Amino acid sequence: MAIRNVVQVGDEVLRKKCYPVEKFDEKLWTLLDDLKDTVKKEQGAGLAAPQVGVLRRAVVVDVDEGFFEFINPVILSQKGEQNGPEGCLSVKGRQGNVVRPYKVKLSFQDRNGQKHLLDAKGFFARAICHELDHLDGILYIDKATDLVSGV
Repeated sequence: MAIRNVVQVGDEVLRKKCYPVEKFDEKLWTLLDDLKDTVKKEQGAGLAAPQVGVLRRAVVVDVDEGFFEFINPVILSQKGEQNGPEGCLSVKGRQGNVVRPYKVKLSFQDRNGQKHLLDAKGFFARAICHELDHLDGILYIDKATDLVSGV
């Protein structure tokens, strides 16, 4: 387990679409452990593999509901709407308002390849949507209004 360098906006890796995870092995487990350590050190709500330079469909989310690992996640449905502030560990010093769904239903695999379903709402749903955008090369600044620097 190690703290990894968080890639910053401007690095082309953040704009690339990630590949599905096909091997559920020690290399993946190390990545997930490193993502966990890094997001905790950086005091973020989540971190996606491309944010540490790895183009795989893997994210971690650390919110009030707990710590979650999502491998090959897919949003199956979404309901409602929420508009609120977001920041990003890859876009330091900026913040903006982003419209996200209030509720999402998600399918994903865990670190062992087992499939799961999850319902999330509120900030948990916002964090999931934010991190899953990273897997497709989308940053919150692409969707944000009222961007503010120096936050």
